[in-house]
Amino acid sequence: MKVLVTGGAGFVGSHIVDQALEAGYEVSVIDDLSTGKKGQVNPYASFYEMNIASPDVERVIRQEMPDFIIHQAAQSSVPISLKDPIGDATTNIIGTVNLLEAARRHGVRKVVYASSAAVYGEPQYMGIDEVHPKQPLSPYGISKYVPEFYLNAYHHLYGLNYTAFRYANVYGERQDPKGEGGVVSIFVDRALAGQELTVFGDGEQTRDFVYVQDVARANIMALAGGDNEILNISTNQKTSVNQLIALMEEALGSKLAVKYEAPREGDIMHSYLDNTSATEKLGWKPRYSLQEGLTKTLRFYQVSK
Repeated sequence: MKVLVTGGAGFVGSHIVDQALEAGYEVSVIDDLSTGKKGQVNPYASFYEMNIASPDVERVIRQEMPDFIIHQAAQSSVPISLKDPIGDATTNIIGTVNLLEAARRHGVRKVVYASSAAVYGEPQYMGIDEVHPKQPLSPYGISKYVPEFYLNAYHHLYGLNYTAFRYANVYGERQDPKGEGGVVSIFVDRALAGQELTVFGDGEQTRDFVYVQDVARANIMALAGGDNEILNISTNQKTSVNQLIALMEEALGSKLAVKYEAPREGDIMHSYLDNTSATEKLGWKPRYSLQEGLTKTLRFYQVSK
């Protein structure tokens, strides 16, 4: 069985490629290396350097004839989406439609799509479940939400199955603190460099941190289940920034220097996603606690520095 992973040189995508190969799939990768790194692509996967909005995508799919596509490639920065909403929409919306068109023409059985918690906007209640109102606050959130409608339409029009995952805050090895970096990768990078951590606000704001290996495993499980579902991939737990720092200090065995600054305008104060549907409809649940995932992440960066 063949799997094509878009964004397979990136943070989450490269872990998916590794797990797909371990599961016995034949894997190919499309990535334009705008944020991904060629060195992160497993050498046992075929690699094609191109943007998902390129007409050449159909040539690759015709050549590889994948049974499944795991679609991780995206413009994933909220600030970039604000500066260049056209570029953001071109990659995230047009690129996805380009992929779906090629998929339905060449017999792909299913597309697994990486959506985002950004589709929900300001939480109206918690835990946020999949029926929570969708009011994205940025072009990025909009451009991740729109493809969900295309996936549903292509299923009803052409029988193309899908699973869409709305990720919480993914962290772990290979996340670039200077590119797509979330708070964990930024804090780890600064902590290991002996630099001060900057916290915006009082540190009591909360997020749902899910480890990248758990996220990758959900994608592999979706190749055989969860058809035509939209599912949150999360821990169903809220962790404050102050708690995150305390866990890092415990893992490192030392205190960290922390500087508190004024809250950033537009930042959501509290958020965590309900993962009940993923458990019931996919049989997935996270295996790693935040402490375990943080420890593995810190060890990875300590060795690679």
